[in-house]
Amino acid sequence: MHRTLGFFGTFAAALLTVTSASAQKAGGVLRVYHSDNPPTASLHEEVTIGTLHPFMAVFNNLVIYDQTSKRNADDTIVPDLATSWAWDSSHTNLTFKLREGVRWHDGKPFTSADVKCTWDTIAGKRDAGWRKNPRKEWYANLREVTTDGDFQVTFHLERPQPSFLGFLAAGFSAVYPCHVAGRDMRTKPIGTGPFKLADFKPNKSISLVRNPDYWKKGRPYLDGIEWRMITNRATRVLAFTVGEFDLTFSQDITARLAREIKVKAPTAICEQNQHNIQGQLLVNTSSAPFDDPRIKKAMMLTIDRRAFIDAIGDGEDRIGGVMEAPPEGVWGIGPDRLADVPGFIGDVATNRAQGRRIMQEMGYGPDKPLRIKVLTRNMPSYRDSAVLLIDHLKQVHIEGELETIESALWYTRLIRKDYNVAMNTGGSALDDPDVMFYEAYACGSERNYTGYCDREMQARFDQQSATVDPVRRKELVQQIDHDLQMQGVRPSIFHMRANTCWQSHVHGVALAANSQYNHWRFEEVWLDR
Repeated sequence: MHRTLGFFGTFAAALLTVTSASAQKAGGVLRVYHSDNPPTASLHEEVTIGTLHPFMAVFNNLVIYDQTSKRNADDTIVPDLATSWAWDSSHTNLTFKLREGVRWHDGKPFTSADVKCTWDTIAGKRDAGWRKNPRKEWYANLREVTTDGDFQVTFHLERPQPSFLGFLAAGFSAVYPCHVAGRDMRTKPIGTGPFKLADFKPNKSISLVRNPDYWKKGRPYLDGIEWRMITNRATRVLAFTVGEFDLTFSQDITARLAREIKVKAPTAICEQNQHNIQGQLLVNTSSAPFDDPRIKKAMMLTIDRRAFIDAIGDGEDRIGGVMEAPPEGVWGIGPDRLADVPGFIGDVATNRAQGRRIMQEMGYGPDKPLRIKVLTRNMPSYRDSAVLLIDHLKQVHIEGELETIESALWYTRLIRKDYNVAMNTGGSALDDPDVMFYEAYACGSERNYTGYCDREMQARFDQQSATVDPVRRKELVQQIDHDLQMQGVRPSIFHMRANTCWQSHVHGVALAANSQYNHWRFEEVWLDR
């Protein structure tokens, strides 16, 4: 197989080489617990692993990150619904040859029209009935999508963009059918993937069954996947240890819980990864007194990042900025580059004394604290972090009250800017600057939860995005990362590292060290029980 290693090459290959099929067993149903209730089944409308983890297996992409690789990188992108691709000499037109003979789960043929419909909808040129479009900013540089017959499609960019192919390989970049309305994709999604949706019972269960007509012959090995929602972490972990489940939810297991699992279920396999999830302080600066930058600076000064890492991450998490922290993160910066940012390092007591002085200058004090609500998602990783944040805020005369909200409403509240202070423990689909910068910080982006808009900074986003030299691009990215943290736009508190566990009879699970969002197709998983 010939693989393109750079931005300008052409990838032409057959299917991904896998281990001999004689070693795998066909059949069986994989039992997985879900830690939450997915708002919908629509990958293009949702932003969380809660939707992607169970529903990615229903779909295919044009290209995809190698499901057996331990790291997402340009040279691990492999064919999916596309059989090959090539850039033109201007590096602004990317043409895909498409796989023939593929059918949607309802029997209709897949063609280039489906690809065009999908990205026309993302770009806002077509109304498919979606309620949300969180990845529209990814494709701000996409001018148009054209077709040449049923099995060729070209993406036309305004300027070169090295990241573009990676966007298409991400787990959220499924190709949708032209003939199915957006409202139906939320509850009864139709894909071309290895599994079909059999049943989706909100707050209860999700059932997937093997697609017998899957275009990749011999896949998937499993007969089906059964998901059951269990919101209480102690309950679901106990159920896993006694063998009720084969696989935990992605990165649901802390280092402490992994140790407990190994005692109670010694044959279980737990793998720890840093997975592009970070804890962030969100401050909505659209109303007083939060429009005064001094308040946010006082908040930044009171945060003790080491306390978060020890209490929330069992000492395993890392400190970084916008981009995923090194060494797992390709682009990220560590504490040394962030030393001059308020609160990142230095004596905690000294930092907090400075924060109290700031608040006192604004008229607050022990007898007159600033009273706020701290909004967070009603999940353990969010709640625990929010409780600790509230404790830290007390040290600078800010009295916080915890407000939790269910997942179905969490991102809606953030998008509407319906909060003053929030604790976010969220991530992004790719460790890529164009994803992180445009999605979270670009003017008008749906996921720009704080309403930040700096045209000069956005011009710097564009500059790094168009830079082909990877060394120079990394320099630009890291300086932007530092400056965003210095401004305190969305202060990063910790980069999470956690475990996914599975029983010893489960084979073929592969986790990428730098993303949890791209490795849940399940077509290579098989059972030996």
